Amino acid sequence: MTPDVDLTVRPPGHHVLRDRFLALDCRLFEAVATRHWPGGDHVLPRLTRAANHGKLWFAVAAGLAATRSPRARRAAARGLASLTLASATINTLGKRSIRRPRPVLDQVPLVRQLKRQPITTSFPSGHSASAAAFAAGVALESRTLGAAVAPLAAAVVLSRVYTGVHYPSDVLVGATLGMGAAYAVRGMVPTRDQLPPPGRPRAEAPALRDGDGLVVVANRAGGTADRVRALQEVLPLAETVECEPEDVPDELEKAAARARVLGVCGGDGTVNAAAGTALRHGLPLAVLPGGTLNHFAHDLGIEDARTLGRAVREGDAVRVDVGRFTAGSGAGAKEGVFLNTCSLGVYPELVREREHWAGRIGGWPAGVLGAVRVLRADRHPLRATFQGRPHPLWLLFAGNGAYHRMGFAPGRRFDLADGLLDVRVVHGGRRPALRLVAAALAGPLTRSPAHAAVRVPRLHVEGIAPGTLLAYDGEVTDIEGDLTLCKLPEALTVYRPLSPR
Repeated sequence: MTPDVDLTVRPPGHHVLRDRFLALDCRLFEAVATRHWPGGDHVLPRLTRAANHGKLWFAVAAGLAATRSPRARRAAARGLASLTLASATINTLGKRSIRRPRPVLDQVPLVRQLKRQPITTSFPSGHSASAAAFAAGVALESRTLGAAVAPLAAAVVLSRVYTGVHYPSDVLVGATLGMGAAYAVRGMVPTRDQLPPPGRPRAEAPALRDGDGLVVVANRAGGTADRVRALQEVLPLAETVECEPEDVPDELEKAAARARVLGVCGGDGTVNAAAGTALRHGLPLAVLPGGTLNHFAHDLGIEDARTLGRAVREGDAVRVDVGRFTAGSGAGAKEGVFLNTCSLGVYPELVREREHWAGRIGGWPAGVLGAVRVLRADRHPLRATFQGRPHPLWLLFAGNGAYHRMGFAPGRRFDLADGLLDVRVVHGGRRPALRLVAAALAGPLTRSPAHAAVRVPRLHVEGIAPGTLLAYDGEVTDIEGDLTLCKLPEALTVYRPLSPR
């Protein structure tokens, strides 16, 4: 039998370069192993153990989330998502690609060595990948928070060599893969600075240096006390009125009678009521997010009291469209406005279920439970006529402005003055859950047997059965007969920071 012959063609000096690299790697390892760092013998081994299974980073993420800052919470979520992707990649592909043995511990002082030595291969370093992924994910969302987390991540990376469980090249490649994972997550879920600038016309609005002339009505149901206090620190002369949900309409009317600028703190339903009041009185509106979702405020770029305060002080404002619905006729006619969405079908039922459970288990869990209960229920599709044809529908959704999706991120609006309704229709069928999910994942301007999406300035729907639920900005009412949706172009002036800082 002819012996196997290695016919692989290698460039000249291949073995020499490899040997030199491995020798350099070993010398660097020895330099770190034999060097004494003040306090390192006690701190770094404990730090590396704390990072086992990502426990250290979960604790840091919990601390960021506890600040209740929207940016800090997004940074924590992005850091954990990056860590998860990096860890999965390292454990499924990285560790199996190059089976490099762990370093020999002869030159590592016993006080530094871990009591339980890792049993996996050395290349690449999973701890380093997780540390770099978390720190990079946080930094991509907030440079300030990233700068605070980076030294801790660097210490974890160093600790892996210092305790003798990795070569320097292991941690270098691991950290590089971790940062790559953070950028991969950003490709799927873009950061705020990747969103295009808003295309909204600038409006004239009072510049209230200390908030004098601003009256803010806050809905206590949203737990707005902390946000109101933060706003008072930024705008000390602003007047704030905290009230119960049932008193919000009356307090808004009273505030509008004495205010130069009407302010509101609450969820989307409270903001909707404030928008109607501001329209009737011809006042600019200042929105401080204080609910669970805060779609309108976030699409404006208002995250907290600091960003709103800057806009009010500098008189930075824009004009936005307002959606309007009219339903029925005669004494039973109903009308209203919406800043975000208006919908028929399963979504109004989901809103009711969410509101029923939100006080007991919280907003997000209530939304998930509501979706499960609504989709599992035995029901028939809504029947209505639009564009001259009868349609069975699971959902008719109309957005105030076009919703866009970047990567896997939820839909966002970049222009609230485009004059268009973003209409999505999910046609009736035997399996509503599958059709609704397919429509949610599909992009705008799509058509299929299950769903369709168009952008129009006006929509008229006929033949709606009595008792049909309509949801608008999180509020629910029952309608019947004909429904007309239209836009009030650039009808409302709202404050927003025109230039990010």
